[in-house]
Amino acid sequence: MTNLLSNRDARRVFLAKQGLANPPNRALTKAGLLQLIHDIGFVQVDSIGTVERAHHQILFSRNQTYRREHLTELLEKDGTLFENWTHDASILPSAFFVYWKHRFRREEVAIIERWRKWRGEGFEAAFEETYERVLKNGAITAREVKAEDHVSGGWWNWHPNKTALEYFWRTGKFAIAGRTNFQKVYDLVERVLPAHFHEPEVEHDEFVDWACRSALQRLGFATSGEIAAFWDLVTPQEAKSWVETHRDELTEVLIEPAGGGKPRPSLAFLDFHDTLDSHAEAPARIRVLSPFDPTLRDRNRTERLFGFFYRIEIFVPEPKREYGYYVFPLLEGDRLIGRIDMKADRKAGTLDVKRLWLEPGVKASAGRLEKLEAELERVARFTGVEKVVFLEGWRG
Repeated sequence: MTNLLSNRDARRVFLAKQGLANPPNRALTKAGLLQLIHDIGFVQVDSIGTVERAHHQILFSRNQTYRREHLTELLEKDGTLFENWTHDASILPSAFFVYWKHRFRREEVAIIERWRKWRGEGFEAAFEETYERVLKNGAITAREVKAEDHVSGGWWNWHPNKTALEYFWRTGKFAIAGRTNFQKVYDLVERVLPAHFHEPEVEHDEFVDWACRSALQRLGFATSGEIAAFWDLVTPQEAKSWVETHRDELTEVLIEPAGGGKPRPSLAFLDFHDTLDSHAEAPARIRVLSPFDPTLRDRNRTERLFGFFYRIEIFVPEPKREYGYYVFPLLEGDRLIGRIDMKADRKAGTLDVKRLWLEPGVKASAGRLEKLEAELERVARFTGVEKVVFLEGWRG
């Protein structure tokens, strides 16, 4: 039997799965932070600090008591989190490392082919030397092994040792032991992660089952393509095969899109409707989301569920930008109601609000603007600036 899920219930389920229905002011311990990241699945890392770096903002938007030092301890002291790649560089629970080993093996072949085209023949010349240096001398940054005669050209002109460090990280030989001024510190995996995380092996079928099952658990409902895309670990065909093999555990659900229209067939676990009422409503407050928030990663899903079209315009030439360089989505309850352009001026101690855009049909009522101001004050405190400043023309 196929069941129709209302758009409102679909949003409620998805936000709950993404940690955005939890009480945002409940005290978050270090253990609670680890559990939160486990439940979400991954937290993307990005260096842009217009207001706050992505990983910190993603976690703060879910809990305003989040403490950065807890994340550092989990990554750099406890070894219960590790950095590697999903769709982009991300922070993941170290309990998942055994499954990432399958990704590492696949990446090893693909990276060699791809990077040879990018870097040219002989790009791996410094691999052995770099590995031996880390093995003998311990953790290093790319800057510490840069040749004196190398002319920097940004990301696209890595020096040979930087290429080696990234290769060994992307293929699971090195891990990120920490960061210095956001620069990665590389070391052997066995010196960064506890043995019980990096030593075990899982068979291919177990790996595919975990990747698909854990993705569907975190999405709530999904197509096989969305299941494959969640971690970017398995191929679309592997996800399709998993669905066919596990039909007895799954049910089809029709998801009503935002604004009506033809429902989208999706898959969920058999107990989906039995547990529907267990998902809490998202808090009514307004929250600023990071442009890299996992809730928004699948832009097409975001548009279907929330009727919200969002793109990051960093790489769009300024005259062609519809909104701005780095514009933040606004979540109110279970709706994405608009976006805001703002920047932290740490010298002046201000959070400068440049422009607000509300979605069609969303009114700039006094109550809504009060909720927005309360959220901006929370963000300002978290960012470490003293006050919020609304610049001339911020309302458009």
